[in-house]
Amino acid sequence: MSEDNQQQGRGRIVLFDLDGTFADTAPDLAHALNQTLQLHGEPTLSLEQIRPAVSHGGIALIKLGFQIEPDATGFESKRQELLQFYIQDICHHTTLFPGMGQLLDQLDRHRIPWGIVTNKPEWLTNPLMEQLQMVERAACIVSGDTTANPKPHPEPILYACKQAGGHHPSECIYVGDAKRDIEAGNSAGTTTLVAMFGYIDDDDNPDEWGADGAIKHPAQILEWLGLSA
Repeated sequence: MSEDNQQQGRGRIVLFDLDGTFADTAPDLAHALNQTLQLHGEPTLSLEQIRPAVSHGGIALIKLGFQIEPDATGFESKRQELLQFYIQDICHHTTLFPGMGQLLDQLDRHRIPWGIVTNKPEWLTNPLMEQLQMVERAACIVSGDTTANPKPHPEPILYACKQAGGHHPSECIYVGDAKRDIEAGNSAGTTTLVAMFGYIDDDDNPDEWGADGAIKHPAQILEWLGLSA
């Protein structure tokens, strides 16, 4: 994976993972996990401890917070408690990542459609996007339960390309911060970029994910589109 391998001008649509790529949702999810921990008399965790697990969803958060596996008694009930706490304050501290708003303005100005492909379920994705005031701007919003298979399966990305104007996957740039994002994009035939500003753990090895490139700031996507930053 190298920025030297960059091929300019091959993207006609940009798709983003949601948590850890498009929006910084970690503060609100961390708050929900700590509320769940407090409910059960367990010690809370810092945002820094929770942040790397956020991209992997509620299961990963419960595993982290309670140090139990999904087959443990009470695991699912704790996950549901977490999600209920989360939906109550889903966008209290969540914001777009720095530079993302300016990037979207540029994409809109150049009439390049963009959308979301996330494993977050629709009942959480849609309220969050509404509160971020992004529903009307996005060309598509594909959640984890929109198609039969979530990422790392390519189906959600292929579906998003069709929904956003019938684009061929080869015209698409998919940006994510987790290995499954890159696997899904590669399987679908898109250009794949790792969002290095996202929720990447110290144990992660993005260089080994097989992405076409990596970005440290959203504005760098413009270079992959053949546009000036």
